[in-house]
Amino acid sequence: MHIAVILKQVPDLVEEVEVDASGAGIDRDSVKWKLNEFDDHALEQAVLIKESTGGEVTALALDGDGVDQLLYAALARGADRALKVPTSDERTDAPRIAAALAPVLREMAPDLVLTGVQAADDLHGQLGPILATSLDWPHVSVVSGVEVSGAAVQVQQEYSGGRMATLEVQLPAVLGVQAATRPPRYVPISRLRQIMASAQIGEAAAAGEAAALGSTVTRLAPPAQGAGAQMWEGKPEEIAQQLLDVLRERGLLGA
Repeated sequence: MHIAVILKQVPDLVEEVEVDASGAGIDRDSVKWKLNEFDDHALEQAVLIKESTGGEVTALALDGDGVDQLLYAALARGADRALKVPTSDERTDAPRIAAALAPVLREMAPDLVLTGVQAADDLHGQLGPILATSLDWPHVSVVSGVEVSGAAVQVQQEYSGGRMATLEVQLPAVLGVQAATRPPRYVPISRLRQIMASAQIGEAAAAGEAAALGSTVTRLAPPAQGAGAQMWEGKPEEIAQQLLDVLRERGLLGA
């Protein structure tokens, strides 16, 4: 079985994000970048399938700053091949990513494509569905477990309220992974250095045409600053009286 995993870099939201001079994007030099959390689980699920049934895992990512480090880490985690896909469009929303990757995947012809259920920088959750539509393959999202069953896979899909469904999906297919069946594995620095010294990252010969559709950010701004909180001091009964007075002033309590 050949499994392709789509990986994406997203800003590390632990860092403060600043708006760039254009007002329509973030200052890319002011943030650290990391692998999207859900893509991390997709990669782990792919490696788990390979370890249990055999096969090959190829990690793919759009070319850009830091992508080599991302793909070397995927190789250290258990991927067999790493491939970066050139793109002339710096915007990385789902339609544009799918347009770039679809022809590469058609030529590669994997049995299964795994991607994260959504990305932290847009939260749209549309890459899997759009990619599956482009390839004319079945798709299931919000997946939290995958088992190979002949020419199909059994997937666990989560619904609201913690309900789970088991679905059989014929291959080839695209799955949006929410969580792997175990947490993503840790890779020692020594292993990563070994991979960086010995492994090679491939490059796709061509990418798809720019997507006709897609979102365009026209303006970004930090959250508006409020007036701040009013802090009350005093004995409990005094604070309680102040609270009651404010609620009455605002018409939230009777006189």
